[in-house]
Amino acid sequence: MALAANNQKSQEIEAKRQLGMLLSRPFSIIGGAVINWVSNIGAVTIFLFLSLGKIFRSKQLSKIIQQLYYIGARSTTIIMLVSLFTGMVLGLQSYHALVKFGAQGAVGTLVALSLIREMGPVLAAIMITARAGSAITAEIGIQRISEQIDALQTMRIDPLKYLISPKIAASIISFPILTTVFDLIGIIGGYISGVVLLGLNAGTYFHSIQANVEMKDISDGLVKAVVFALIVSTVCCYQGYFAHMRLDGRGAKAVGLSTTSAVVISCVLILISDYIVTSLLI
Repeated sequence: MALAANNQKSQEIEAKRQLGMLLSRPFSIIGGAVINWVSNIGAVTIFLFLSLGKIFRSKQLSKIIQQLYYIGARSTTIIMLVSLFTGMVLGLQSYHALVKFGAQGAVGTLVALSLIREMGPVLAAIMITARAGSAITAEIGIQRISEQIDALQTMRIDPLKYLISPKIAASIISFPILTTVFDLIGIIGGYISGVVLLGLNAGTYFHSIQANVEMKDISDGLVKAVVFALIVSTVCCYQGYFAHMRLDGRGAKAVGLSTTSAVVISCVLILISDYIVTSLLI
């Protein structure tokens, strides 16, 4: 009788333990995800600050210039093409929306402010991410899985200084410049659409821009461009640098997955940070 009672008690304890594990499992999954997310944020932040601290070391200028060409100059064509048609679409939509209220003279203001405040920095950053950011992640990822980064460490060459810092510095310089190009070409696109194709007065178009666009609008857009530069360059370099530590793939597969993750995470963070920065600057 005592043995049966002990067995029954053990079964009840085991059943309660399993029930407790079942009930706590969703919380453990959520907690694990939060801890992993916070850990990744901390690692990326440390990675960024270590890389920023090495930008001003000796013999960095030539590497930064090379990355300026790679990230900035080679992205100019796609930036100009996208901005031209973005401005043309904005001009077309603005004209047909404002003409209903007899306010077609404000087309220039709407096009310019939309580009300078929001669409210029955001779309420029996304296009640079798609062209240069993905290539940066793939390049660093291949160097990692082929043990080139390990070879640099063996030769006592700091990989962060040699590979990462020039890319971050070049991004900080390139993003505001390319954003400015995007804004200017976009305004020209709005002119083509509104003035050349729809017959809006050219003087009215440019006067509305001059009268309503303030220096604060331009500076806010450039601040966003710098923030996006830090986000994109850090995320892309980080994903490539630690491609070998992925749990869902090895070798070439890890590079491909890291490149995809870098582009997706960068685009999402661009949109999130756009809202945060806009709320702080208003």
